[in-house]
Amino acid sequence: MVDGGKTGTQREDAAFMGLALAEARCALPQDVPVGAVIVRDGAVVAAGHNLREKQGNVLLHAEMEAIAKACAALGRWSLSGCTLYVTLEPCPMCAGAILQARISRVVYGAPDEKAGACGSVFDLFAMPFSPRPDVTGRVLEEECARLLREFFINLRESEKNSCILPEDTV
Repeated sequence: MVDGGKTGTQREDAAFMGLALAEARCALPQDVPVGAVIVRDGAVVAAGHNLREKQGNVLLHAEMEAIAKACAALGRWSLSGCTLYVTLEPCPMCAGAILQARISRVVYGAPDEKAGACGSVFDLFAMPFSPRPDVTGRVLEEECARLLREFFINLRESEKNSCILPEDTV
């Protein structure tokens, strides 16, 4: 069978990142479309998407939601043996939670040049913490980046087209 040169892990990573992208779309239109899924032994145990704007809580990033749900689903705080798939490179807060949860592997889609903590701005996982997750970046990068770009283009357009005062009062 021809697989375009992708290994089993690459195909699996792309498939689970596709699920994270679907989860990211659940954040629309209110929140930045970032999605995350946590996988153990080839099965999704939890998923989350950004709820920061909707819930008014800075802690509700996709990764934080997925981690909380995975801990509840597995009945424990340690997520060793799990892989986190997330459409955007984790920020420092989420990278810290990943370390605390002992997630074994992180796979992200688009790099975050403004707040990425897996190498774009700095690499928290390169610090001497133990254990540290293995990291694979730029999986389905273009699809992940396109979803984010489109969201911000639409957001700017809607802000540009909104008025401070109703038109009939001007």
